Amino acid sequence: MEKLIQITSGRGPLECQWVVAKVLKVFLEEAKDNNIDYEIIHRENGDENLTLKSVTLLLKSKNINEFLKSWLGSILWTGKSTFRKLHKRSNWFIGVFELEGLEKINFNEREVQFQTARSQGSGGQNVNKVNTAIRATHVPTGQSVFVQDSRSQLENKKLSIARLKEKVLEQNIIQLQKRMQETWNNHLNVQRGNPIRIFWGTDFKKNHQEKSFKKERNKLKNELKNYKNDLN
Repeated sequence: MEKLIQITSGRGPLECQWVVAKVLKVFLEEAKDNNIDYEIIHRENGDENLTLKSVTLLLKSKNINEFLKSWLGSILWTGKSTFRKLHKRSNWFIGVFELEGLEKINFNEREVQFQTARSQGSGGQNVNKVNTAIRATHVPTGQSVFVQDSRSQLENKKLSIARLKEKVLEQNIIQLQKRMQETWNNHLNVQRGNPIRIFWGTDFKKNHQEKSFKKERNKLKNELKNYKNDLN
């Protein structure tokens, strides 16, 4: 199973771009721990070093849906701005979305048709009189390449496959760019409230562990006070 996931600052301020970069690191660590293969296929750098406006990932695994249950939605980071120390705001939201409806183009060499032809241009008698050039066509997409680099038909065939695969896979990028434009609202509509995850502090802890010593001390004081009252 494959899923296309986008982590976005939602056109938020620089602090949100910093959070995207930090969340991406945690996201990839957990994906690795869950044996999920991933590929970063697009990233938009932020306005400062080590920040990201958005990143798009392709995930591959049988357990993607279970993994994403704890990720899809708004993410909240609570902490003081690392860029504006006196800024009063302490809650910063980003979003994690699934990009649906993207048709992935797969490249299969069995779906490639080959035609031989005489090489064109200079190169000697052998080049001009022997069918060493190759035209390769990817039948599902209609994309084709013409290769005449070598005097070896076999070598030209290998080159044609490599170049055709690259050309076909470019269609994925074109579709992705179109899809990202259509889903730009994801960047504008990062939901506030009811975050699926919350992070605290500049060290980006996964879970907030509240210090309980003070509460325990107060509890013991109250118990001791009640005990003294009972004695009196």
